[in-house]
Amino acid sequence: MRHNKKFNHLGRKAAHRSAMLSNMACSLIFHKRISTTLPKAKALRIYVEPLLTRAKVDTTANRRLIFAELKQKEAVKELFGVVADKIANRPGGYTRILKTGFRLGDAAKMCIIELVDFNENMLKAAPKAAKKATRRSGKKSAAAPAAQTTEAAE
Repeated sequence: MRHNKKFNHLGRKAAHRSAMLSNMACSLIFHKRISTTLPKAKALRIYVEPLLTRAKVDTTANRRLIFAELKQKEAVKELFGVVADKIANRPGGYTRILKTGFRLGDAAKMCIIELVDFNENMLKAAPKAAKKATRRSGKKSAAAPAAQTTEAAE
């Protein structure tokens, strides 16, 4: 029985899973957005968010701990440089998962996982001020144009 075992093994052994998540995290750091299946994206979010939190404080110890996870020097450099500057003020929630439908071959649920602060389209589309709510009184609005047309006819 699997009681209280919530960790998704993704159908892989531990070494394969850790290598895959490390490579996916490096790709996410380099490209800021990757397309993958939904279970992999959820596992990647759990894997990469603590790394992003640790990258906000640039110390030698943090660099070594992140390098032990990612195993790519360029990814660590990018993470502590460009990415850490953008996420410095954010208290958490560094990634966003957008569902894109199903894959053609095996109907797997596909999605895009991206770093939140690097999506310029979403940042520009900030919530606009809501319109002033009006009451739905059809008598006044229907009567006003009719009155204007009768005055114009006279």
